[in-house]
Amino acid sequence: MNTDKRRLKTRFLSVFIVSPLAFAATAGAQDRALVDQYCVGCHNEKLKTGGLALDKISLDHPAENAETWEKVIRKVRAGMMPPAGARRPDRAALDAFTEKLAAELDRAAAANPNPGTVGLHRLNRSEYANAIRDLLGLEIDASTLLPSDDSSEGFDNIADALGVSPALLERYVSAATKISRVAVGDPAISPSTATYRVPGDLAQSDHLEGLPLGTRGGLLVHHTFPLDAEYTFHIRSRVGGLGNVRQARDEDLEVTLNDARVQLVKLAPSIDFTMPVKAGPQTIGVAIVKNTAPGDDDLWQVYLSTSGVQSVAIVGPANGAGSGDTPSRRRIFVCQPSSASEEIPCARRILSTLATRAFRGSASDADLETLLSFYQTGRNKGGFERGIEMAVQRMLVDPRFIFRFEREPDNVAPGAVYRITDSELASRLSFFLWSSIPDEELLKLAGAGKLHEPAVLEQQARRMLSDERAEALVSNFAGQWLYLREVKNARPQTKDFDENLRQSFRHETELFFDSIIREDRSVLDLLNADYTFVDERLARHYGIPDVYGSQFRRVTLQDDARRGLLGQGSILLVTSVANRTSPVARGKWVLENILGSPPPLPPPNVPSLDDAAGASAHREPASVRQKMEQHRSNAVCAACHKIMDPIGFSLENFDLTGKWRTMDGTAPIDASGQMVDGTKLDGPASLRQALMSRSDVFVSTLTEKLLTYAAGRGLKYYDMSAVRAITRDAALKDYRFSTLVLGIVKSQPFQMRKKKLETTTSAAVRSLTPDPRSPRSSP
Repeated sequence: MNTDKRRLKTRFLSVFIVSPLAFAATAGAQDRALVDQYCVGCHNEKLKTGGLALDKISLDHPAENAETWEKVIRKVRAGMMPPAGARRPDRAALDAFTEKLAAELDRAAAANPNPGTVGLHRLNRSEYANAIRDLLGLEIDASTLLPSDDSSEGFDNIADALGVSPALLERYVSAATKISRVAVGDPAISPSTATYRVPGDLAQSDHLEGLPLGTRGGLLVHHTFPLDAEYTFHIRSRVGGLGNVRQARDEDLEVTLNDARVQLVKLAPSIDFTMPVKAGPQTIGVAIVKNTAPGDDDLWQVYLSTSGVQSVAIVGPANGAGSGDTPSRRRIFVCQPSSASEEIPCARRILSTLATRAFRGSASDADLETLLSFYQTGRNKGGFERGIEMAVQRMLVDPRFIFRFEREPDNVAPGAVYRITDSELASRLSFFLWSSIPDEELLKLAGAGKLHEPAVLEQQARRMLSDERAEALVSNFAGQWLYLREVKNARPQTKDFDENLRQSFRHETELFFDSIIREDRSVLDLLNADYTFVDERLARHYGIPDVYGSQFRRVTLQDDARRGLLGQGSILLVTSVANRTSPVARGKWVLENILGSPPPLPPPNVPSLDDAAGASAHREPASVRQKMEQHRSNAVCAACHKIMDPIGFSLENFDLTGKWRTMDGTAPIDASGQMVDGTKLDGPASLRQALMSRSDVFVSTLTEKLLTYAAGRGLKYYDMSAVRAITRDAALKDYRFSTLVLGIVKSQPFQMRKKKLETTTSAAVRSLTPDPRSPRSSP
């Protein structure tokens, strides 16, 4: 009996005391065996498939090869490895392997944090326009003042891609001159012409949103008038007709100013008139009065489609009556001197207020002296307001306005990690959520040293998300992540497409993404929401009944195929080519933007799909799928296409403009396929279900995109631990959009920096970088 007890005690001790070490060794051996059995056959020192070798690196200390193991985690979690056709363990084993590996890497990252470093960050064109709006109360079209920005990592706010050249600096100086004159309301502004054109393929037979009810077609113009003055309007129209007949029917053209009618004239090819307009932002509407007579048939609708407004040109100012009362003047002139002795104190107050916002922190005495010197030069030439105009012009070309400085502290050793200042944190937060400068509340908290406090930071982030300026997340973040900016460039060769549908496509997705932000919904709704936003034109395209008029409204989707982003015309349009769908582009889009696992780049000299099909000696393939199968017969092409094509084929029921179809030419649509992990697909609904089964991968991908956009730099392997921490915390709150934003704002990559290691080159660059706290000479 005693012997049995001793055996039981020994067994107990081996299970509950010795076993942790033994279990760890066993688990490590199991992981090594998994890698050797399913990965090393391709990823070894000899083959290095994909540039990856796993046979010589240890799993006992994965942090020593963190970059390599992060690549493994990414591919395995997305279901991309092992490759299609290869032996693979069950998903539970793969998930357990990546979870353990990620946990080891996260522990090592916590012990040795690396928040990365952002380079000198110039404001991009969108940020510049928003900063002018929030600083001066003036809306500008930055595309007419500054060139487009280069993109990197999918976004145009990446610091390393925002270069500077002498030509660009000249454009900034020119822009500052024009902006300061309009903002102040310089009476000496010369007349200029602004022309607004209607896209040639815009159908003008129906009402357009924003224009008066009872009208058709036309153009809505938002224009800033620099002075109270007279302005001449030149309206050019296309007169309708059938065949060679171009005789206008008796129609009226209505012109409105801020929704009030100011002109009602007979429609003609050329209409010119002059009228006085108050300074400031005004809305001009030009549309044709819809007066379809009783008994008019469909032939009249054909007639209507051939006529419409083509352009509106505004020329002025002339006979100026003063600077007027504009939002920009109210923003700038917080005081008005009543005597010469009050001019300098008033100028100092005006410039101090503006400089604090422009430089994202309190303006020093040196800052004000520089601006006041420019004020005095202008004052001597043309009075008080001319002096303010000159000082504002100088402010807008100051490096602290054009660039986002984050100066490295002198008392921090190279390579060390440090927390950024509250002022720098305020700037990061506002450019992340608003693509603009911080407001007074943010700057006040930063100046008091309270912004970095977790409760204060969360309250401010939530406040900013609820502000209308958070629309920048839709136009700038979503516009680039979802390729919405490319909608305007698409030219599908189909009679079902026009400018009206193009605009509806983009507006639908913008409203949809905005609803996720404003309602703080789960980001999984981006894939699975049962609602969308449509107007009559888009509803007709989608086959949704009982939707009339140009106003967008929220509708519940009855068709599962349309749920989420993958059923929206904007996404389906930009992932097609001019004359057909592109399963490759659609598959690649899903891999990059949903699964975060982009396919390899194609080898050089690969023929296009149409060229390859045309070169075949066989009969021309009837469908895109048949062309793809022919293209995939090349072994070099097959490896990558096995990854992308099944995803793209599952969306083939949507044509190149997102319209549902069951035939591709003369061939029935075949939407079947199999993903790399073996998941069967047979259409959009099955693809969505497959993606939802890896919802954590989608959230991780979205988090990476948001963090890249927020930090203004590409993410590295050492950032993945922060991404996982953000997604883990968000999972506890159903992945609501705000939880991702708050997780990013509280993360080390957002709040901290790693000081660059000193080199001869970096020391030289640093010596040339202006200290934002020091006096600056004129540009």
